[in-house]
Amino acid sequence: MNSILKTENLSKEYPLPKGNLCVFEGLNFELEEGDLVAIMGVSGVGKTTLLNLFGILDRPTQGRIFLEREDVLSKGEKEKAAIRNRKIGFIFQFYHLLPEFTALENVAFPLLIGGVEEKEAHERAFKLLGEVFLEDKVSLRPSRISGGEQQRVAIARALVNEPKLLLADEPTGNLDWKTGHGILELIKHMHQKRGLSSIIVTHNEKVARFCHKTYLMENGSLKLNP
Repeated sequence: MNSILKTENLSKEYPLPKGNLCVFEGLNFELEEGDLVAIMGVSGVGKTTLLNLFGILDRPTQGRIFLEREDVLSKGEKEKAAIRNRKIGFIFQFYHLLPEFTALENVAFPLLIGGVEEKEAHERAFKLLGEVFLEDKVSLRPSRISGGEQQRVAIARALVNEPKLLLADEPTGNLDWKTGHGILELIKHMHQKRGLSSIIVTHNEKVARFCHKTYLMENGSLKLNP
């Protein structure tokens, strides 16, 4: 199998008034093409920090990150932003939708940033909103739709640029289990339909059961859960 994401000796520290806080060090990880992986761990263990590194939203203290065998940390900020926009889809616990934009405009936004013309961007966004069963919500702003519907908009936005890598940080953490279960089914369906390689960060074992593999993060290390 081809490697989509790979890290080598990844370390992350934060400076404190006295010394440094080491979140993890010497961490090695590889995500193969088509994998749907859960990373579990208690709150505060560093799961979101790790996901931000995978998504090139932050820099490690040491180590290297490869996306499709490309050393992404060697790139300039403009190049990294282009890689994020083109190759990585993000889903967050709190959706991060733009409140003044409609569902359609929120989904089209990454395309517009990437230089796609408005007409084409809106057509592609409309099609994807149909795939997440929100055809009747395209003209509504986030405040007018439910939490589960907001997360469906966020999923559509994450996928509109047809990324290779999908990163989800506690995607059901702000939802009741019935709604969250539907969101996980949708993520799994889109993962398979679009040939994604995906990582879901969670503290919930029910969420992890939706994935092919589960890694446990504790004491600064990441281990495959048998």
